[in-house]
Amino acid sequence: MTHAAAWLVLVVAGLFETAWAIGLKYADGFTRPWPSAFTIAALAVSMVLLALAVRVLPIGTAYAVWVGIGALGAAALGVVLFQEPLTPARAGFLLLLLVSIVGLRLTSRS
Repeated sequence: MTHAAAWLVLVVAGLFETAWAIGLKYADGFTRPWPSAFTIAALAVSMVLLALAVRVLPIGTAYAVWVGIGALGAAALGVVLFQEPLTPARAGFLLLLLVSIVGLRLTSRS
């Protein structure tokens, strides 16, 4: 796998990280079968893709980006789907998280 392909796989893994995190809310403590199945499947896909990406990318960078995408996505969807508050401070810190993710990509060796 090329370096660029590994980054693409990592981004998709991060999106599945977001999906399973949001799925936890819908699964309601794993009491709802279909949302629970979706959540578990998204978690498995996320982990497998992360494992593939770290064959090429450094684990520290890949894990930080994976978690960052998941956290940023979950926070953004929490605002949209669950009406969680988006204060200026929270928006600023989420922006810092995005800058950190981009910064890790830009400073990663090709």
